[in-house]
Amino acid sequence: METSFSLIYELILNYQDSINVFWTFYIINLVLAAIAYKLGFAKQLPTLKSVLVYIMLTVGMLVLNLFSIVGYPVTDSLIVICAVLGLYRFRLHRERKSKHA
Repeated sequence: METSFSLIYELILNYQDSINVFWTFYIINLVLAAIAYKLGFAKQLPTLKSVLVYIMLTVGMLVLNLFSIVGYPVTDSLIVICAVLGLYRFRLHRERKSKHA
């Protein structure tokens, strides 16, 4: 029996055929990485630079997607990263709002 480190990997393999697994992981990882970038690292950039950043993100996700297909918990890690950054931004927003009120 082959074991995997990723719960999402096992879930997707149980419900998808092998042809769509690559693209399923790619779309999920790309969306989660874009959310993580926007929540934690995005600055106000000019439009062309912003487009370039997202193009590089899509290319970089191809490499990380290979790790997801092997069974490493890339998708699980991105979910945790998005949750932590979302909570941080929410608390930061509440704190700034209470200072101004």
